Amino acid sequence: MKIKDIARYALLVLFIVSTVQATARVAENNFTSSIALKIPGNNAAHYPLQEIRKGDVVQLKANQNIPVVITRTIVSPNLSAADHVVEVVITAKENIYFNFKQWVNTRYSHNDCQFYMPGFWYRRNLRSPKEAPSFHTSDSWTVREDRLSVPMTAIFNEKSGTYLSVMRMDDFKHEALTTHKEGEVIISGKTSIGYTGFENKNGDARISFGFPYQETPKTYIRKLTLAPSVEAFQFLEKGKSIRLTWLVKSGKASDFSDFVRQSWEYSYDAWLPSPVNTPFSDAFVKKTLTGFFTRSFVSDYPLKFNSGEGLVVATCENLARAEIGFVGRVLLNAFNALEYGQQNNRSELVANGYSVFDSYLEHGFTANGLLREHVYYDKNTEASNLSIRRQSEGVYAMFQFLQYEKNNGRRHPEWETKLQTLLDRMLLLQNEDGSFPRKFTDNLVISDASGGSTPSVTLPLVMAYRYFNNPKYLTAAQKTADYLEREIISKADYFSSTLDANCEDKEASLYAATAMYYLALISTGEEQQRYADLCLKASYFALSWYYLWDVPFAQGQMIGDNGLQTRGWGNVSVENNHIDVFIFEFGSVLNWLSKRYNEPRFHDFVQVISSSMRQLLPFENHMCGVAKIGYYPEVVQHTNWDYGKNGKGFYNDIFAPGWTVASLWELLSPGRAENFLSK
Repeated sequence: MKIKDIARYALLVLFIVSTVQATARVAENNFTSSIALKIPGNNAAHYPLQEIRKGDVVQLKANQNIPVVITRTIVSPNLSAADHVVEVVITAKENIYFNFKQWVNTRYSHNDCQFYMPGFWYRRNLRSPKEAPSFHTSDSWTVREDRLSVPMTAIFNEKSGTYLSVMRMDDFKHEALTTHKEGEVIISGKTSIGYTGFENKNGDARISFGFPYQETPKTYIRKLTLAPSVEAFQFLEKGKSIRLTWLVKSGKASDFSDFVRQSWEYSYDAWLPSPVNTPFSDAFVKKTLTGFFTRSFVSDYPLKFNSGEGLVVATCENLARAEIGFVGRVLLNAFNALEYGQQNNRSELVANGYSVFDSYLEHGFTANGLLREHVYYDKNTEASNLSIRRQSEGVYAMFQFLQYEKNNGRRHPEWETKLQTLLDRMLLLQNEDGSFPRKFTDNLVISDASGGSTPSVTLPLVMAYRYFNNPKYLTAAQKTADYLEREIISKADYFSSTLDANCEDKEASLYAATAMYYLALISTGEEQQRYADLCLKASYFALSWYYLWDVPFAQGQMIGDNGLQTRGWGNVSVENNHIDVFIFEFGSVLNWLSKRYNEPRFHDFVQVISSSMRQLLPFENHMCGVAKIGYYPEVVQHTNWDYGKNGKGFYNDIFAPGWTVASLWELLSPGRAENFLSK
């Protein structure tokens, strides 16, 4: 939602008055500001601004005559409120190109603080490498607002438990192109995108924010590539004004997790994202996605599979590569195709699905009984480095298939034997602390001991306990929960779930929440409550990656011209700064939590996610830049970042519809875990 008129502004003030009051008031003298003015062809001149109060309005004036009038008002609904509306009006006396900057001093020691920019920055981003934004490179960062799931920066003082946040609340409807990506750049038209971030100023932590955007000390232009800083300048015609609005909130939290929870709830209540008006029914989406099942099927090799990773967007031509999980999701797609085919009399889908499972039964295991994760027939090789995540996702899909078959009177004892052997091999990898290594060889030699991917294995272990009625699998799953509680959730340190990066990421918190959901479903009493509480805590971190607002796009940026509204889409990780449709079972998790904790925001936001994520569905006369019907796009580049191709408003040239199709299919197949675990 956006502030569009006076009525919306009145609702915003009402929202602020109703928020929980906290410990500190933002003093006007905590603010400082400056403006940079640029004459094209010349370096910009920067002017510190002094405050001159005239009644309730503060004029911001330079110590010399400049062709601009700037006023600021700070509305405090009542004297003890912890929330403020900061409104700045900039009026040009002559034609100008400007960049307006503000800082609010938290009065916190920078060394005592953790930092939060939703969907991009968590704590100090120290899980990320120095080639991505992190404290490894600098302790002060400002970024353009469209990098963030909410245009907000919040700073949490760990010593005092207090925090301060600044969130932009404007009508985000404009974006324009620039000819350069670094240095001083003049925007070709209007933009709505400003900047936000934090800076260390003489040991004090300050929130930095302004308009239009800047990025300092570096701008992040593509994966593991930092570039020089950028400062953008907006044209403002003589006699014209621009009005900018921010919310400033202070509060108190028991720890970083509570701080993230409060920040997400506050942001959600401010934006109140509504479902996107997409006319595509669940049935239509699934029917369209079967276009991927049929067109991507490869049957020329010992393993049969849907070609779902490494494809070229412009052609979607099949590749002879079979990936069991992660971005390929061969077995899950085979199950979805088989189930749908039998429900809808699609014999081709049924035959293809069975052929995939038959081929993996015969050819899909390593010498030591693990799944062959990634086979490259086009290169006559396969991955020798295995992962707990791909193994787990393969086993998850197999259990879905076997339970479905059992429910329909068909048993597969050979598969059951293979799975038990595989699971027992996996259990040999579990450490004393309950964690599983991230990567290893077929001989169980550890190549990446990180425990960040541990929650992915919790799901198949719980399923194995239920399917085989063997308590050793439940014991192993419970040990993973102990590790997750102790090392991941209690420390608010969600990392290294995605396999093509090693950093803070959405999927780590999403998998942690789903793992606890599975354990809660097969538990009772106090034990169930423990898992439910941990699920809830992790879910707020996963939710924080999902957009609550609609990023603007410039004319000529394809997905903007296609009408994409970004609310409900999730950013990926610090390293991979794009949005995608990774959701899988998280919608079911949120609906379950919504009922258990009487939290309507969760249920309502699932409706936003579900409606929004189907926007780029490719079908006839609505191909959304993809070559084939049903091949749902993957790397949706919504900000100034790319994998090396195309940039904002477009996709990367290579994509993996194997997982995007599987993700949307699971979103539209709610309750699978509850159905499986209730058997």
